Amino acid sequence: MDLYAPPPVWSFFPFIALLFAIAIFPLIHKLAHAWEKNSNKLAVSLLLAMLTLVYYGTMHNGIKSPQGPEGAHAEHGQLLKGLPAVLHVLQHSVLDEFVPFIVLLFSLYTISGGILIKGDIQATPRTNVLFLALGGLLASFIGTTGASMLLIRPVLRTNAERKHKVHTIVFFIFVVSNIGGSLTPLGDPPLFLGYLMGVPFWWTLHLLGPMLFLIGSLLVIYFIWDTVAYRSEEARDIAEDVQQVRPLAIQGGINFLWLLGVIGCVAVIDPSRPLPGLGINPPPYLREGTLLFLSALSWFTTPLNREIRAGNGFNFGAILEVGCLFIGIFICMSAPVEYLRSEGPKLGLKTSQAFFWASGSLSSVLDNAPTYVVFFETAKALTASLGQQAVDVVKVKDGLILTQLLLAVSMGSVFMGANTYIGNGPNFMVKTIAEQAGVKMPSFFGYMVYSIVVLIPLFFTAMLLFLS
Repeated sequence: MDLYAPPPVWSFFPFIALLFAIAIFPLIHKLAHAWEKNSNKLAVSLLLAMLTLVYYGTMHNGIKSPQGPEGAHAEHGQLLKGLPAVLHVLQHSVLDEFVPFIVLLFSLYTISGGILIKGDIQATPRTNVLFLALGGLLASFIGTTGASMLLIRPVLRTNAERKHKVHTIVFFIFVVSNIGGSLTPLGDPPLFLGYLMGVPFWWTLHLLGPMLFLIGSLLVIYFIWDTVAYRSEEARDIAEDVQQVRPLAIQGGINFLWLLGVIGCVAVIDPSRPLPGLGINPPPYLREGTLLFLSALSWFTTPLNREIRAGNGFNFGAILEVGCLFIGIFICMSAPVEYLRSEGPKLGLKTSQAFFWASGSLSSVLDNAPTYVVFFETAKALTASLGQQAVDVVKVKDGLILTQLLLAVSMGSVFMGANTYIGNGPNFMVKTIAEQAGVKMPSFFGYMVYSIVVLIPLFFTAMLLFLS
């Protein structure tokens, strides 16, 4: 009788190759232009996904049947091979994970794109700190993508007359595009993936302390930095900034109502949990259908919808790019995730500090969503290996995970996505928008100088304070 065996390491090739393409192709001059086309991203993504499916269909010795127990022997549960194994991978990676993931991002992207903040106020350090603080707050509720898209253009308009503004955009990426999205699964893709894998919706409030420490520290550092920069501005630029002042105004405010609907929908509608007060589980994809309905309401109820979205520079290119890449990522990561479920305790990661730096380091140079999944599974496997010794745990799908390990993986994946332009999707989007507005942003490694000098000491301090 066949025995279960985890996938070999060489089966990770499609996953590693796709992440390599995402990280490196934009930096290679001869490939960068071709890589800008979503059709090419989709072609690479599907090609590598197909290699993973071919492996599961022809070479994998069998996936444990989802109905079977956790034991490794075939007699404890059917081993799925061939076409059933491929269908199982597609069901789990596409229908159970990719579809909810992309529908949430699409709804946040679409609804927030219907809110236009017009006007131009004086670009003082206090004004810029208020923009960053507001973005950091909003990011947890409308997502780092939504908050970045909503506020980056008002920040650029406000600072248009200033010469010294690169640091403002860098800190915007730190706070709004990354660390601010820590408090709910809506905030950042890794936390939503955790929610899909069974982490309770409000568990992410465990990140409140670390988030407040980091954002508070960053706002203080930024205020000092910007105060020095503001004093070095030329008098004529300051005078022009004052002359250009126009009061802020918000158009498309009805979309805040639809964003509240998104929050309620994700918090309440979960097929794996009973609906509050009804005691019955909602049908599959009711949540996704409701999110798409809210997106349609946003599109058709926003006054001057086309003008507002044109003012935001809105198009579906960015969300299509995410979809083209992540359909491949979710399929390709099936082999490494399966391996980690089985072999995770043997990788040598034992402490919350180790999980924090391991997940954070990879999130810095790879997309933080799949990185979160990898170390989530590793932490879950380690928790299972402890048996009854595991205390203070969080119940998730298919097992338990130590609270401190889950906190460490969440902190590392969300926070350290700020370390490079490619650590989190909104980072590159903000860089591109700023460059289109005439801001000469740092190079890939130039940006890392900022993150190494500013963020790494703060991350080390956060580890000592919250993961000791």
